[in-house]
Amino acid sequence: METMKDDSVAGCQPKVLSYDNRDTFEHAGASGGYLDRNYYPFCRGRILEIFEKDLGQYNGQTEIFWATGASLLIRSDLFHKVGGFDEAFFAHMEEIDLCWRIKKLGYKFMVEPKSTIYHVGGGTLAYNSPRKLYLNFRNSLFMLVKNHDGLLFPKLFYRLMLDGVAGFHFLLKGEFKSVKSVLNAHMNLYTRLPQLLSQRKQIKKNTTYFNDRGLYKASILWARYFKGITKFSDLNQRFFQ
Repeated sequence: METMKDDSVAGCQPKVLSYDNRDTFEHAGASGGYLDRNYYPFCRGRILEIFEKDLGQYNGQTEIFWATGASLLIRSDLFHKVGGFDEAFFAHMEEIDLCWRIKKLGYKFMVEPKSTIYHVGGGTLAYNSPRKLYLNFRNSLFMLVKNHDGLLFPKLFYRLMLDGVAGFHFLLKGEFKSVKSVLNAHMNLYTRLPQLLSQRKQIKKNTTYFNDRGLYKASILWARYFKGITKFSDLNQRFFQ
C-alpha cells in the first residue's frame, strides 16, 4: 500500500517464491517482470527456465515492465480504462499485455519484495502441457501485434522465424506435440490478425506517453543460450531502459 501512494504507480507485485521450494523464485513473476527487445518475458530471479535461489539479492523495490497476475495490486480505474484483461488470451501473458497497455498511458509498475507470497505454479495447466506451450507462443504474438511500436510486420516476421527455430528444436527432440503447439499458435494468430490489428489501432490512438522502463534492449535468448547467463544480476545492466 505504501508503494501505491505514488500516483504514477499503476500497480505492483510482491516477491513470488515457490510454494514447494520456499527458498527459490517461482516462474510467475519472481521479483519483477521484464521484456527483451523481441518481447520475450523474464524476471529478476528467473531467466527463461532457470530459477535462482532467493538469497536476498533482489530485495530492493524497483520499477519493472510487468507485474505478475499471480499477485497483482492495480488501480481499478486504470484497469477498467484500458478494458481489463484481454479475454482472448484465456491464460498466460494476459497480465503482461495489460501492463503494456497501461504503460502506454505513462504509468509505471513496481515490485515490492518486502511483501512475499508463495505460489503453487502450474495450477491452471501443468508446466509440460502442450496446451500451455500453445498459449505461451500464441499470446506472446498477440501482445506483440497489439502493442509493438514502430513497423509491425518486420518485427512480427522475425518473431515467427524465432518460433520456427524453437519448433525445429522440438522436432529434433521428438517432441511432436510441442511442434504442433507452435504451428497451431501461428495458425490462430493468422485467424485473429484482423481483430488484433483493430485493437492495435485503438491502442495507438489512446497512447499518451509510453513509459518503456523495464525493456531490455538486448536478446534474452542470446544471453541465456549463447553467453550462458543464468542470473538476472549477470545481465548487462546498460541494456535496460
